[in-house]
Amino acid sequence: MSKKRILWVGSFYLIAIVISLIWLFPLFIAGTTAFKSMSEVVQDVYWWNLPDNFTFKYFLEAWNQGGMSRYFLNSFIITVPSVIGALFFSALGGFALAKYRFKYNKLILGIFIAGNMIPFQMMMFPVFRISNLIGLYDTYLAVILFHISFQMGFCIFFLRNFIRTIPTDLLDAARVDGSSEFRIFLQIVLPLTKPALAALGILEFTWIWNDYLWGLVLLASDNLRPVTVGLVSLQGEYLSKWNIISAGSLIAAAVPLIVFLLFQRYFIQGLMMGASK
Repeated sequence: MSKKRILWVGSFYLIAIVISLIWLFPLFIAGTTAFKSMSEVVQDVYWWNLPDNFTFKYFLEAWNQGGMSRYFLNSFIITVPSVIGALFFSALGGFALAKYRFKYNKLILGIFIAGNMIPFQMMMFPVFRISNLIGLYDTYLAVILFHISFQMGFCIFFLRNFIRTIPTDLLDAARVDGSSEFRIFLQIVLPLTKPALAALGILEFTWIWNDYLWGLVLLASDNLRPVTVGLVSLQGEYLSKWNIISAGSLIAAAVPLIVFLLFQRYFIQGLMMGASK
């Protein structure tokens, strides 16, 4: 390896390490704060200093007294159906747009893509009015339906491009054998798009789990709110307990991290298969 090549590779890794450390620094501060007492947090000038005594007491306080256990359950109730619904309906839409030739095919795809360009904040008032008008406000279903509908734009675009790589002759052979279109979708298209669905499912789970805005806008009852909104209730009226808030934040962040670590093989496989095709 030439000296120029060694210098370039070394510089690349050095810059990558520095960027990674900068990105992880707030997480490190949250980690050290979660193990400190409030007196240490208030008196310590440098938040990144390690605590005098490590204790998991504040994690237990966030989980039990802060109601994190209920907020966790709410997040799962909202996230899991939202991810499943978004993937299923997006796969249906992507299959139709990829394998059927009909008028306005490209226009419909363009509408789905354009929907991703609209900031969610602009839709707060219309979505609130509609959910209130049809009686869905302050229910799990309101947030679930919102996530399914607004995530479908990106999901359909992603899956449509993947499904286009499936040989049409394979689908025609199934039609000759008498298979219905829905059976072709269930037994041929879905199994072949499993890597793409896995990669997309991890992204969708992370995005929906970490959503704060729509849990705040569409849910008024505290016993229905997801973990991201529930973290706000850990703040006191006059004094914010930063150690408990940091502990609750780490607990909330652990779930998408665990999901990614468990399914990272499928995530990488889906990305690599899409790239190779």
